[in-house]
Amino acid sequence: MTAKQSEAMKTFKIAALATAALSTIAVFNPAIAVTFGQKEIDQSKIIAIAIPGGIFPKLYVIEQISNTRPCWSESGSNPVIVDPLFSTFDFTGICGRAMDSNGYSIRMANQDLGLQYNLRLVQQGNDIVLIGYSFQQNAPQIEIGRTYGISSEPMKIILNPGWRFTKRTYEGKTLGHTYFTNDLPISSITGSSGGTISGNTGSFTFKDIAGDIYAKEIEQAVSLGFVAGFADNTFQPQGTLTREQLVSLVVESLKKIPNVNITIPTQATSRPYPDVEPSRWSAAKIQFARDNNLIKGYEDGTFRPTKPVTRAEMIAVLRRAAEFGKTLRGLPPQLNTNLPVKIFSDIKKHWAASTIEQMSSYCAVASPLNETGDQFYPDEAARRNYAAAATLRMINCVKEEKPTTSP
Repeated sequence: MTAKQSEAMKTFKIAALATAALSTIAVFNPAIAVTFGQKEIDQSKIIAIAIPGGIFPKLYVIEQISNTRPCWSESGSNPVIVDPLFSTFDFTGICGRAMDSNGYSIRMANQDLGLQYNLRLVQQGNDIVLIGYSFQQNAPQIEIGRTYGISSEPMKIILNPGWRFTKRTYEGKTLGHTYFTNDLPISSITGSSGGTISGNTGSFTFKDIAGDIYAKEIEQAVSLGFVAGFADNTFQPQGTLTREQLVSLVVESLKKIPNVNITIPTQATSRPYPDVEPSRWSAAKIQFARDNNLIKGYEDGTFRPTKPVTRAEMIAVLRRAAEFGKTLRGLPPQLNTNLPVKIFSDIKKHWAASTIEQMSSYCAVASPLNETGDQFYPDEAARRNYAAAATLRMINCVKEEKPTTSP
């Protein structure tokens, strides 16, 4: 941990003592907890972070109350490193912070679960996972988010699909308490301890997608045959997608357009890129995608097939695929958007901003991270669940486009 971050942690501890003292006065009688409401908030102005150290990492929630100065900065990915910017200025009235159950709790289906569940960060492999543990024995656990990596510095917790932050309200007044909120009821969790919830629930082909917000779209994509699961009956929805895997996904999806004959060679005639051997499993598809302007290499001429593809790169490829799909149908390549443009708060100066906005209005191919909030996270690695869903939306939109008629 850097000296600056160490100083910030000292400030956290001092603030925690003051917060705890105030909280003992402000705690509400459990008997009236059912009267608590919730208020939607700007997801870009609040963050949950994991602070390493001790038996369990510590959970902090930081909120940007005013725009006088930023309360934190982010860098890197897998995990995203967070620098709480509290050590260099007086943050009173600028930043809110919560360090324990007095400041945050779980809320599901408009029910406050603060008296039933506590929140804890635990390490699972190369991840720090935010889990709700019930005070009752054998009750299901609730997975809420994870860091997607390990670091000795503070890490951002990425909420699972279906989860968001809201604020607690009481008799119409907004309180400082933050909810980790999901609209699904607690009863939707099946099984006993060890169950998880983060989005859709139900009976699915793969044992690891029941709590995924993209579960139904994953099932549809698999049934169409352009993506598949693994031999152990998992889909690995949070697995990152490589550049060659994206090419395979997109090329295979184009074969599902009705009444279209498309032939993908089984063997590349030569190296499509200097770092892609003709014998590589993806070489023929990469060559096809290159020849039909679905993909592009890097400025140095390489393709880097095993590099994780970003969400922005994926959307750019899906737009080209949609345009190519229309030409396969004998239609003009221009895309006919059918939804209002989604305004994302984090893409204004990004190279793919216009493409992301366009594809947000094309069957919502481009959508917020985990389908919540107003951030797209263009430079985050694309996950298998969203890749399957976005590709399915793209191909369905291509199928549904009608020929334009002259007046």
